[in-house]
Amino acid sequence: MSLAFPAVLLLLPLPWLVRHFLPARAPAMVSLAVDAAAFAAAAPSGVHHDPAAALLRAGAWFALVLALAGPRVPTPMSLATASGREIILALDLSGSMAKTDFVLDGRPLSRLDAVKAVAARFIAGRQGDRVGLVIFGDRAYVAQPPTFDVASTARAIDTLQIGISGLSTAISDGLGLAVRRLSRSDAKSKAVILLSDGIDTSGKVLASDAAQLAARHGIRVHTIALGPDDLESKPDASDAVDISGLRATAAAGGGASFRVRTLDDLVDVAATLDRLEPNPMRRLPALYWRSLWMWPAAAALILATLLALLPAMGRCA
Repeated sequence: MSLAFPAVLLLLPLPWLVRHFLPARAPAMVSLAVDAAAFAAAAPSGVHHDPAAALLRAGAWFALVLALAGPRVPTPMSLATASGREIILALDLSGSMAKTDFVLDGRPLSRLDAVKAVAARFIAGRQGDRVGLVIFGDRAYVAQPPTFDVASTARAIDTLQIGISGLSTAISDGLGLAVRRLSRSDAKSKAVILLSDGIDTSGKVLASDAAQLAARHGIRVHTIALGPDDLESKPDASDAVDISGLRATAAAGGGASFRVRTLDDLVDVAATLDRLEPNPMRRLPALYWRSLWMWPAAAALILATLLALLPAMGRCA
């Protein structure tokens, strides 16, 4: 704790100095003289020399001076200034995302629920970034425009349901929409994180071509291939992820490609992305001063009230 105005404490001896060094005030001329003994007889005995009254006066004065000195304590405050980075998550919401081939605490978990759990934690750590969300199935939609309110983006992910964008896997459309939104941004650093568990069914533009367009606009594209099977190891498996296509997309977009088979893999990917897209806002918290003057001021008021009531209490006693 410290004082905002410590010099005010020099006022503490002021009552003692006034009493001992100021000259006595000359009595005013009065038309009726009354013997001082009469006043002494009428006053309650001992009030003017009561140690309790002296203690209350001293305590009230000390508390008042302390309040004027401005006691305060330093309190940490996290900074959430803009980082100059904009990130869009492009999430596959096709029918295969409903498969329950992930495990959390011994319980089966759908692919979408696993993504929800990890993505929410990833987004929560992006304070200072503008984070948006694009979902794609048959078509691509902007579920959350890029915003500094990362909690709202996390809530948008938590409300996602299979089927709201169709059951196919239009990877190119999802990536293209995310790139189009970021290309209009004036952010200093821009990135798309694309997650899919299937094969591109849009058939219009290759995802790698969309990633090349992103690179020309200074946008990095990271890809995450989700699911236990892929076309390289099991070309005949149903709902196998096109890992080579996603790898080529990341390479064309100047980003990294990740392979995710388990929930632990997904957690590791989120940590790696944090290192690839470091958040410069992670700094020591700033300190601001929280004022405490109201507490000694309240104590001074209480002591002054007790001092005013002391004669009445003396008479009752």
